[in-house]
Amino acid sequence: MDQLDDILHQDLDPTETQEWVESLSAVINREGTERAHFLLERLVDSTRRSGGYLPFDPTTEYVNTIPPHLEAKCPGDGAMEWRIRTLIRWNAMAMVVRANRKPGELGGHIASFSSAATLYDVGFNHFWRAPSADHPGDLVFHQGHSSPGIYARSFLEGRVGEDQLDLFRMEVAGHGRGLSSYPHPWLMPDYWQVPTVSMGLGPIQAIYQAQFWKYLEHRGLIPKSDRKIWCFMGDGETDEPESLGAIALAGREGLDNLIFVINCNLQRLDGPVRGNGKIIQELEGVFRGAGWNALKVVWGSYWDPLLARDTKGVLRKLMMETVDGEYQACKAFGGAYTREHFFGKYPETREMVANLSDDDIWRLNRGGHDPHKVYAAYHQAVNTKGMPTVILAKTVKGYGMGAAGESQNPTHQQKKLDDEAVRHFRDRFNIPVPDDKLKDVPYYHPGKDSPEVQYMLERRKALGGFLPQRRRHTDVKIKAPDLAAFEQITKGTGDREISTTMALVRGMNLLLRDKTIGPRVVPIVADEARTFGMEGMFRQIGIYAPFGQKYRPQDADQLLYYREDQKGQVLQEGISEAGGMAAWMAAATSYSVSNQPMLPFFIYYSMFGFQRIGDLAWAAGDMRSRGFLIGGTAGRTTLNGEGLQHEDGHSHLMAGSIPNVRAYDPTFSYEVAVIMQDGVRRMLEDQEDVYYYLTVMNENYAHPDLPQGVEEGIVKGMYLFKDGGKPKKGETRVQLLGSGTILREVIAAAELLEKDFGVTADIWSVPSFIELRRDGFDAERWNRLHPESTQRVPYVTGLLQGRQGPAIAATDYVREFADQVRAFMPDGMRYTVLGTDGFGRSDTREHLRGFFEVDRYWIAHAALAALAKDGKVNAKDVARAIREYKLDPDKPNPQTV
Repeated sequence: MDQLDDILHQDLDPTETQEWVESLSAVINREGTERAHFLLERLVDSTRRSGGYLPFDPTTEYVNTIPPHLEAKCPGDGAMEWRIRTLIRWNAMAMVVRANRKPGELGGHIASFSSAATLYDVGFNHFWRAPSADHPGDLVFHQGHSSPGIYARSFLEGRVGEDQLDLFRMEVAGHGRGLSSYPHPWLMPDYWQVPTVSMGLGPIQAIYQAQFWKYLEHRGLIPKSDRKIWCFMGDGETDEPESLGAIALAGREGLDNLIFVINCNLQRLDGPVRGNGKIIQELEGVFRGAGWNALKVVWGSYWDPLLARDTKGVLRKLMMETVDGEYQACKAFGGAYTREHFFGKYPETREMVANLSDDDIWRLNRGGHDPHKVYAAYHQAVNTKGMPTVILAKTVKGYGMGAAGESQNPTHQQKKLDDEAVRHFRDRFNIPVPDDKLKDVPYYHPGKDSPEVQYMLERRKALGGFLPQRRRHTDVKIKAPDLAAFEQITKGTGDREISTTMALVRGMNLLLRDKTIGPRVVPIVADEARTFGMEGMFRQIGIYAPFGQKYRPQDADQLLYYREDQKGQVLQEGISEAGGMAAWMAAATSYSVSNQPMLPFFIYYSMFGFQRIGDLAWAAGDMRSRGFLIGGTAGRTTLNGEGLQHEDGHSHLMAGSIPNVRAYDPTFSYEVAVIMQDGVRRMLEDQEDVYYYLTVMNENYAHPDLPQGVEEGIVKGMYLFKDGGKPKKGETRVQLLGSGTILREVIAAAELLEKDFGVTADIWSVPSFIELRRDGFDAERWNRLHPESTQRVPYVTGLLQGRQGPAIAATDYVREFADQVRAFMPDGMRYTVLGTDGFGRSDTREHLRGFFEVDRYWIAHAALAALAKDGKVNAKDVARAIREYKLDPDKPNPQTV
């Protein structure tokens, strides 16, 4: 192998090599690069067929992908754009520095935008189109740490005032006018479109947005267009699994509406990204291997003459040998250092720069700071067909900050500059701020009629308007169906047994039949459709496949065969909960991004939901998503046989932590129907910025008819399922609460109490302890702030007030779930909570519920124990329940085993 490597890397016959190169050059000049590529592929194939070993190398030389003679020329006024860029740089820096000279340590970032300013500037001036009557608009995922630069541009455009710049990261004191630290649509709903600073989430969202645009086009819901998604990210951010985890999807589906721009400033938050390697080369190989068009923008125009003189390839060889840690040092230590430690490694390269001063060497620019190189890459990217594009732009972190942070390890954390550093910044970019004003770090605006501002406005007018901008509401008006439309699942099932999962799927099918809403329903699964009984949708509405179905499915002769279709409606994202969630977010924000309201249902294993994609779920709340998340096979004792890793007992706590999530744990099909109808009304008809989380189970049982008048209670979170009747003199009574499948154990416990101990129970279904909690604390807060007004009564308090006996709640979730409403129990009402704290187990439902102490016997026992504390029964009754129900008082606490 060593001998083979020597042969591969040494030129044993330079004359023959030159003849081959000249022949290839002649083909390129006469017939084009495509013909040359074809010939090379045939030669490689012939060599391999002859048994030759050709190691695969997915990378190219460490130079720009687009050679100078093929660069598209930028039509803009270069001098004017440089001037605008310097003003934006100054104001972005001033915003962060001024904020951090105030008390409070507000934080902020200077270095990231300093490195990326040219990458954004070229996009804003020449490529990024706003929504208009003539174009649906591009979507830009701004890198979160660069937000000061975006605000600074809006300041020059007149969209943001100087007073608002001084409210950067002061959203409370700003009373709605403050500028959020990073892109947050919840806080700036007319401005930011997507939250991106939780690193890695922007890239995966961008990929699935691009897929969803193609989905909408193929299904005829939006016209085909040349709109693009631009996703900005840092090279260090690519270490996040979500950053690169879905790039194969983009290559596989040929998402040519997607462009990644990776700002390769070679530094993470603490130091080099690949100090001992080359991140640009690494990423080029990763993306090319995934089917992307990879464009490297490594060197600026000042390098072109040197590379043109590199006839022997020594400079290119040196560029390949030099690792990123060395490149960082060259920029940090200046021209003399670079002459000695970079160019000085070979006599040929030292001679190349002999006539350059140290300052000339220091000015040899990186590609990401050269607007001409960036424009050429962007131009090729938007004109690439059939594949996504990644632009790997080499920059300097902290560009322009000088000794205060340029290309230095701590530069990411730099948020304060002393007066001398501010002076250096001013002089570097020629900002007209006098010396006596420097200590204030003033903002600079050249005036609304200045040539700079007029140029900016003209460029944005040509591109359709300002960016960023966000649409709050869709223009499409939709009327939600009445509850009567869900009659199929509001009516009882008689002797037939079904699961709430099946009830949900039937509800989805009813919506699919609606002429208005049906085409907007987007079922999304992470390769578990059969688990949830959704295989009927394969034939009914098809699985989305951008290129159609190119094979005859194995089950083609069956009724419910596996059907893929370019116009398919089901999004089946493979075994990827993060991918399914990102696809759901794309559909759930389509009302804003594409002016097309959609109704996505992402159905997944409950345990693999919020805890696995919790960061995306939080971002979905931030970006005002609308749709249904369905936690299937939910509960810690319902999914019998699967065990510890699969059984969910806490997803509702996570759901409840997101302010605009409405979370429900229904028991009966009519509860599912009421919740679905309420969600469709609120999200599609009323256009509220909420989304719904429903847990559904795979346990089959009979379902009763919708009781009269319980709809409001279901939505609010609690209603009286069964009244024990008018209290009788001397009667012993309890209040039993439950949700999900454990409500049925609660109902059975009530029968045991009546039969064995003569205790009467009122039974309450509690579809949402979370909604009850929110209502309770809202009332409690209002009462504290309005002491002289009539005091509000929390909803759960009002329901239980006047009812006799203690309250016992049991669910298939940890105790904390039902314990959320303890504070709102009526005065004097004892409250006992049973739950499934601990790790899951594999066994039958019956055994699991006994193990976690939430079955009918444990519930009845808990009720008796509470009654004994209230003096309504005696300890002997409690002991008898333990004996008769065969409860083991010495069994370990399930939380501990």
